[in-house]
Amino acid sequence: MSTPNPGGRVLSGMRPTGRLHLGNYHGALRNWVRLQYEYECYFFIADWHMLTTGYADTAALPHYVHEVLIDWLAAGLNPGVATLFVQSHVPEHAELHLLLSMITPLSWLERVPSYKDQQEQLKDQDLTTYGFLGYPLLQSADILVYRAQHVPVGEDQVAHVELTRETARRFNHLYGREPDFEEKVERAVKALGGRNTTLYRQLRRKYQESGDHEALERARALVQGVSRLTVADRDRLLGNLEGTGVTILPEPQALLTETPKVPGLDGRKMSKSYGNTIELREDPQAVMRKLRAMQTDPARARRTDAGEPTRCPVWDLHQIYSSEEVRRWAAEGCRSAGIGCLECKQPVIDKIVEEVTAMRGRAQEYTENPELLRDIIAEGSEKARDTARETLEEVRRAMHLRTD
Repeated sequence: MSTPNPGGRVLSGMRPTGRLHLGNYHGALRNWVRLQYEYECYFFIADWHMLTTGYADTAALPHYVHEVLIDWLAAGLNPGVATLFVQSHVPEHAELHLLLSMITPLSWLERVPSYKDQQEQLKDQDLTTYGFLGYPLLQSADILVYRAQHVPVGEDQVAHVELTRETARRFNHLYGREPDFEEKVERAVKALGGRNTTLYRQLRRKYQESGDHEALERARALVQGVSRLTVADRDRLLGNLEGTGVTILPEPQALLTETPKVPGLDGRKMSKSYGNTIELREDPQAVMRKLRAMQTDPARARRTDAGEPTRCPVWDLHQIYSSEEVRRWAAEGCRSAGIGCLECKQPVIDKIVEEVTAMRGRAQEYTENPELLRDIIAEGSEKARDTARETLEEVRRAMHLRTD
């Protein structure tokens, strides 16, 4: 398994709720396909996270895991470039979650916005569980166990990344000290060499004396760019910038991604819970039937009625699939009643059918040969474990949980 020339490490995951749909693809998966060639990417199927709300019925979970993986591969994720794995196959996630739970204040978890929001939305389920309260911390462990620098998220997930940053900061404050830290830092500074040594000292002083965050970022980039440093010395230098000691668990940054509005067939957000989805590998004939019957501007009761594109969910699909020329044609035709709704939909139908057909073709070898899926999961999970083990070794050492 090769690794691309990375711009840093990226970590993200999805819950296995069954086959993915166009909302999943345009909301996250398409972005992952791009990121895998720009960063060192770890993408995982979050089966433990499913248990935080779906603990009562887990019979279909193995099937859902396989369906999600097939959709990932069909969409263009490349197991020869990105590391694809299943969360529960890497028990280090659970160990780090346990250790972090010992130092995380309860109030931090209770204030996460999604905690009360999901309790309100899922009133029919008993969510007064330890697992549900702690799932944001499990997300933090997912990220920190790989020391990921970037987490691709939408605006609604930024609070979870901030909790991860706070957790890492608290851990480093409590345990990021080692004997002779200052002496080891001084040796590491000199190892930067010549101008880099001088620049590091200047930038650190600017940040610590005046809070110059630009200087801090430049110093971090300087340290990350010196390839001859050992991992331990790099961590010491990064920790020394803020005076915290060794940065055992680096603070990740939210990688904000634009999420286009993907309407469902009824005009609401595309969601399994609404039953208004188009699956990534759906039969093309079924896709055409669904889109032809899709809700449009309610003001166009008759073919001769003029409409307004911004009131029509099909217009949102045009934003994703159509060129500027086609969008202009659709808007003018709608407002003048020069075209009917079926005419307006046709370019979108053609593009979506083309997209779905291509994904079905790429998925075929995996649906016909499940052994390929098992090999991808095994190889990806083992690579993920190797990386996670390194982090846990450092964490255990820092917490004095090693006896050797």
